[in-house]
Amino acid sequence: MNVAQLTLDPAFRIGAIDRRLFGSLVEHMGRCVYTGIFEPGHPAADELGLRTDVLDLARELGVTVVRYPGGNFVSNYRWEDGVGPRETRPTRLDLAWRSIETNQFGLGEYMAWVRRLGAEPMMAVNLGTRGLTEAVELLEYANFPGGTRLSDQRIKNGDTEPYGIGLWCLGNEADGPWQMGHKTAYEYGRLAAETGRAMRRLDPGIELVACGSSGRHMPTFGSWEATVLEQCYDQVDFISMHAYYEEHHGDTDSFLASAVDMDAFIDEVVATADHVKAKLRSPKRLRVSFDEWNVWYQRDWHGEAALEWRQAPRLIEDDYSEIDAVVVGTYLISLLGHADRVGIACQAQLANVIAPIRTEPGGPARKQTTFHPFAHMAGLARGDALRVEPVTHQINTDAYGPVPALTAAASHDPATGAVVLFAVNRDRTAPIALDLDLRGFNGAQLRTHRLLHGERATRPGQVTVELPPASWNVLEFSTDQSDA
Repeated sequence: MNVAQLTLDPAFRIGAIDRRLFGSLVEHMGRCVYTGIFEPGHPAADELGLRTDVLDLARELGVTVVRYPGGNFVSNYRWEDGVGPRETRPTRLDLAWRSIETNQFGLGEYMAWVRRLGAEPMMAVNLGTRGLTEAVELLEYANFPGGTRLSDQRIKNGDTEPYGIGLWCLGNEADGPWQMGHKTAYEYGRLAAETGRAMRRLDPGIELVACGSSGRHMPTFGSWEATVLEQCYDQVDFISMHAYYEEHHGDTDSFLASAVDMDAFIDEVVATADHVKAKLRSPKRLRVSFDEWNVWYQRDWHGEAALEWRQAPRLIEDDYSEIDAVVVGTYLISLLGHADRVGIACQAQLANVIAPIRTEPGGPARKQTTFHPFAHMAGLARGDALRVEPVTHQINTDAYGPVPALTAAASHDPATGAVVLFAVNRDRTAPIALDLDLRGFNGAQLRTHRLLHGERATRPGQVTVELPPASWNVLEFSTDQSDA
């Protein structure tokens, strides 16, 4: 059996874990909204038409922040269409996904849903076909207490208290030629700077996310971030990242190793942001909002132009395997391992569209395999992220060359003393005997070893754990070290 070693020590601190690492995306795409989270007349729907069965699963998933309304959808969206009496809302064409949008779900319904979920809202503004004025008007409608036309309109529509949305995305994937209102880096950077400056005049406490590259594969990657941030660095708090992965031509080994690309992507974006910081002599250190990531099988995707005009069509409703769930676990490990710089992350999307939750119109809601690693980490990772550097054998991959067979991340909650290790054995052929050095934690005892499904019994003081081939593992330790 292959043997691996790693050390867990409270001194190996990366940084505090921002709870917003465990976010999701709700976009008006496919069936994410309609028959996903919103279905008036469903047996589980509440008085607003929100599916309470999906809300229950989203709470169990542990979602902490929800980005809305897109995604590509936002770049052709008029937010005003989704407020006020439903019977007067216009039906429009969504150019992003060639869909018919009824606007029966809008800002008020989203805020009601987020509040019932207990999550933080993350609102995106349209900087594709619209601009500064519309963004500021949306902010006024959402956050201004009252006494102006737009804030009074919100009150008239039934929301007497301001929404208090603190987190805003300045557009979406503006580098992509598929995007409505696609721009050059300089054009977008100037627009983001001026929009951010105006929005902060209205509400100085908001946090702003600038569009980074929509993928590491983009031909403008790197130069896009540098040019954009040179224009808007002082006005934003985060630079966004998006990444989707899939298994190509049965190359499962490369698929299991694909988080090494995510790691490199994060490191390169951080390096570019820090270069701009130095160039501008700014005291501010930018963080990353990895606000779209997931496994997405695009081999059957023929692009937006192939879609027929329909209401809430079934789009990219991938059925996930256990291998997919293990790979999702490796992406979560990458995000936790960069907790010092990644402050927000959103798995895209929440329901039906490449989602951990699937629903049927009028029928049940269920978990996909990818639900479980997300729920494990969102539920257990508290306090500080710890640096984990396994000593392990390598597996050879066609896409990435030799890659460590074991990837892992860990958290330590100083308040309770709890230590949790999240580990993936990428090797499909053999288990790994993981030898753990926990001498930095007094009284460390392994309480539970969770696998993708089920648990394994453990004994106090156990320091060697077997990780099955191609497996997601969660090891929970109690210690005598706490702030209490």
